[in-house]
Amino acid sequence: MRQFATTLKQRLSPSAPFGIGLRLSARDARELLHDDGVGDFRRFLDEQGLYVALINGFPHGSFHRTPVKAEVYAPDWRDDERVRYTLDLVNILERLLPRDMDGGISTAPLSYKPWVAEGDSRPFVRNVVQVVAAMARSKQHTGATLHLDIEPEPDCVIETSDEFVEFFTRRVIADGAPLLAAALGCDVDDARASLYEHVRICVDCCHFAVEYEDPRAALDHIRDAGIQIGRVQLSSALKVVFPRDETACAGMIERLRRFADATYLHQVIERRGGALSHFPDLDVALDRSSSLAGAEWRIHFHVPLFASDYEGLESTQDYVREVLDLARRTRFAHHFEIETYTWDVLPAGLKIDLLDSIEREYRWVLQQLA
Repeated sequence: MRQFATTLKQRLSPSAPFGIGLRLSARDARELLHDDGVGDFRRFLDEQGLYVALINGFPHGSFHRTPVKAEVYAPDWRDDERVRYTLDLVNILERLLPRDMDGGISTAPLSYKPWVAEGDSRPFVRNVVQVVAAMARSKQHTGATLHLDIEPEPDCVIETSDEFVEFFTRRVIADGAPLLAAALGCDVDDARASLYEHVRICVDCCHFAVEYEDPRAALDHIRDAGIQIGRVQLSSALKVVFPRDETACAGMIERLRRFADATYLHQVIERRGGALSHFPDLDVALDRSSSLAGAEWRIHFHVPLFASDYEGLESTQDYVREVLDLARRTRFAHHFEIETYTWDVLPAGLKIDLLDSIEREYRWVLQQLA
């Protein structure tokens, strides 16, 4: 925060408050809650002209410079530890949030699909309701609206907007409203209204693009279901359209191998005509033996927003542009968060000074909104 946020504030917003998207692990959150750490942090924010309205509560543990892969989804939403961690973030955010502003905590899309057999969704609903009950009580005490922003992601229990709408309407509302009514001592209609207020979707542009979701259709479906968008995460995925020439395909595969790092999970979805094929990670997709001529790949690798070409590979930058254009014209959301986090694992030729890179991200987004 001292090294980057204060400098960015001076460069980008010298005369107005500057918003920070905060990422706290479970250990960070627990330490911050000791000995008035939150109070000290709030005073630091106020002194520097910074504020926090969004917390990233997706990764429970360490997220950088160590192998994460599928463990980023653990503990999942069946686990009491996921609830405890998220409740700590509720406690922190209600004390950091500026007046007259709602605040969101993003979270994992329930679990990783390979870990979950078909069937019982009740543990997920029960634990989400525990967090909503805490957010509803917080609103009674402080007047501030907090929301849990569930983030669809490839190969997870919720990976598309359709799956989010299905889970929200058929499970959270249908099964969760009676549970929340019992927890809060209110009637079921009031509990249902609280669920619509406190459970929202996080629209990650990278994830939606990898799933080949049409942004306008997805946003219309979400809106028609009465669901609110807690935040939009502005992020680009890697995109590759393989040529028909096999020699050219082989060259593109070699360029892609530099992105197959050991830290993050990089799911790949291939499109041929109208058919989609899923691969759990980039190295798995690269090691397949069949021809790639004419196929398109979208890869869950968050590349910087400000570029659309990566040494002959493309990005889904145009997807982010389309979402921002819709936002400018329809105002479907009011929290936007830049979410490029792969600076450490980019191929060497694409790495530049981190502070300057983050500033370029902001300036690119502001230019699109202007």
